[in-house]
This record gives sequence, C-alpha cells and structure tokens, in this order.
Amino acid sequence: MTRLALITGGTRGIGAAIARRLLQDGCRVAVTYRGNAAAARAFMDATAIAAYPWDAGDFGACAAGVHQVEMDCAQGVDILVNNAGITRDASLHNMTPAQWRAVIDADLDACFNMSRAVIAGMRDRGWGRIINITSINGQKGQFGQSNYAAAKAGVIGFTKALALESARKGVTVNAVAPGYTATDMVAAVAPEVLRSIVLNIPVGRLAQPEEIAHAVAFLAHEQSGFITGSTLSINGGQYLA
Repeated sequence: MTRLALITGGTRGIGAAIARRLLQDGCRVAVTYRGNAAAARAFMDATAIAAYPWDAGDFGACAAGVHQVEMDCAQGVDILVNNAGITRDASLHNMTPAQWRAVIDADLDACFNMSRAVIAGMRDRGWGRIINITSINGQKGQFGQSNYAAAKAGVIGFTKALALESARKGVTVNAVAPGYTATDMVAAVAPEVLRSIVLNIPVGRLAQPEEIAHAVAFLAHEQSGFITGSTLSINGGQYLA
C-alpha cells in the first residue's frame, strides 16, 4: 500500500530533504509552505511534489488544507511530519508579545492544528505516523530563545501525550530533535558565531538535512510500529539527554 505523507514547511531545508527521502522510499508526498512562493515553485519543478500554501499556525487553514490534499490525492494522510517553524530571537527582557506569540503559533500551535486535522482519519484506518520536528534547544534551552525553546519543549510534551492517546489505534507519535543543521536558517548566523557552535559539537561539523530526513524515514517506516512517544536526538553529541 502506498502511504500519503504530508510535510509542513516542506519546500526548503530539512523539510525538503524529508520530502525527497519519503518520495524515494515510495510514499506519495505533499508539502506545505507559508511564504517564499519562488522557492516553492522551484521545489515543485525539481521534484514534481505538490506544494500547498497555508499557514500551519491557523487552525482553519490546516483543516481546509488537509481536506484539499486528501481530495486531490483521493486518500487520507498516513504520515504527517510537523516540520514548519520560525525563530524570533531576543532576550526575554527585550522580547515583545508579538515575537513570543509568532513563535508559539508557528512552532507549537501548528503541531496541534495539523495533528488535529489528520488524527481522526488515522485512528479510523488503524494506522498512522506523526513525526514532530523539535530541537536541541527545546531540550537544553538557548540564550535569547525563550520563545523557541518553550515551543520546542512543548512539542516534546505534546508528542508524549498524543502517543499515549493513539497507541492502541495503530498510530505512532514521535519527535526528532535536530542539532545545528546546514540550512538557510543556520547559514544566516554570523560566521564567528557559527564557528563557536561547531567547536561545541563533538563530531566537529553541522548535520546535513539528509541525516535528519533519514531519522524521519526510519520513524515513518512500516516496521517502526513499536516506537512511540520517543524523541530521537540527532545533534552530533552536543547534548546527551
């Protein structure tokens, strides 16, 4: 049976690597994006994967978007990867309510919105995989990222609770916690800061997006049904929980 996978924020970086890997593994794949239509068009042209524009932080948009994907593909979503996320860094004494809210909406609320849109169908069909992309900074914290760390830590708690609710229905729910990865977001970090980050990674380099995608593919596999409620850390030994 060909599974339908949906990846939020799937046209660039880690999300695009996940989409390509699941396609390679034989899944039907669709992705979402919020902005950067040019990047989305380039991704669709390169992969022939359909990309849908909606804000994963908007509950109604997620419900309508998932319905459209399922109608277009004539099947329910079997694998959901909650990958979309943003940063709005500032120390707490300088952080605005808008900076806090934007990150919570995009990084935590989006997991609820998207999972809520697919969970009933997965339960009815007796099979599903939900994989939430959290972060090393949700595990250990990070200076200037109280909003991001809170959201990503919340994703881990959300993962565990939904795993307990879904286990007897054949739906697994797991998280992947990447360390610093060679994406556009990390490339925007000042070179001297990036050098100091790499010095603190025991393996001595950044992760490649394909390495994160490999972990997601493992958790999405048919034979990974006994793994649920887990957080798989992929950080080169930088943080050992």
